[in-house]
Amino acid sequence: MKKLINDIESVVPDALRGLAAAHPELRVDEESRIVLRAAGPRPGKVGLVSGGGSGHEPLHTGFVGYGMLDAACPGEVFTSPVPHQMIEATTAVNGGAGVLHIVKNYTGDVLNFQMTAELSAEENIEVAAVLVDDDVAVHNSIHTAGRRGTGATVFVEKIAGALAEAGAPLREVLRVAEEVNARSRSFGIGLSSCTTPAVGKPTFDLGDAEIELGIGIHGEPGRTRAAMRPARDLARIAMDALHDDLPISGDTLVMVNGMGGTPLIELYIVFAEVVDYLAEKGARAARSLVGNYTTSLDMQGFSITTCRLDDRLTRLWDAPVETPALRWGRLT
Repeated sequence: MKKLINDIESVVPDALRGLAAAHPELRVDEESRIVLRAAGPRPGKVGLVSGGGSGHEPLHTGFVGYGMLDAACPGEVFTSPVPHQMIEATTAVNGGAGVLHIVKNYTGDVLNFQMTAELSAEENIEVAAVLVDDDVAVHNSIHTAGRRGTGATVFVEKIAGALAEAGAPLREVLRVAEEVNARSRSFGIGLSSCTTPAVGKPTFDLGDAEIELGIGIHGEPGRTRAAMRPARDLARIAMDALHDDLPISGDTLVMVNGMGGTPLIELYIVFAEVVDYLAEKGARAARSLVGNYTTSLDMQGFSITTCRLDDRLTRLWDAPVETPALRWGRLT
């Protein structure tokens, strides 16, 4: 295993020290292991908190900032953060208008965020939660009851974050977050396994001519193993899976997401095929992201996430954002 680390035990804190040094607009609480906006909570604004295991960067720490999250709780690699982190984050971002927890559907995340909400209520902090469960590859997995939460988390954080920034009340921010999740679907394809630092070897074996269809983001295999084939065929497999679950039509928000080890040139090749597929269905990629947004360490492969847009969601997507991993529309 060759990785740019100092010590297996210090991977996450060392990365957080680098994040803090590179982005002074953020405040990293190393003791509580949370990432916050340096400016602190804005009175009367709904606070947004998300979190999950590390190894999916830039999710979630890269999306803390104006127009998205107020705080992120990074766990150890592929391990849920603990309630102590979540409580510290929830308290720190509470500006008196309540806090929304954005939770990917993984058992550890769900249980710990639920416990945090109960404890926050005892402190008179109003908390609501949206569960992101967009992955159509599996209906249950070794990590979840129901679908996994993957790429749509980026969409929920961005659109709900824009509405919270505009001063909407908690119930309205929750409602739009749930709507984005309901309109979104994801499917991933792996060309290789990933290697977690603590294990030091690939999480599963895959031949040079084999791929995994329907991967998650924790190094788990897909639902089917198949032979490698051209990018246009792989894009079509993913898009068919999305379309079968929620027919694609009209203006669509599309994310072609790298899993951490895929060159951008290959992701653009996939995106070109996605655009063609949408045209066949009478739809179009009205807004798009192409790059690494919800990764699985060094895995090669990609996922595609789609979301049906309407005028309101498009406006919220276009609203200014300024975070380490997404920024547009804001003059500073």
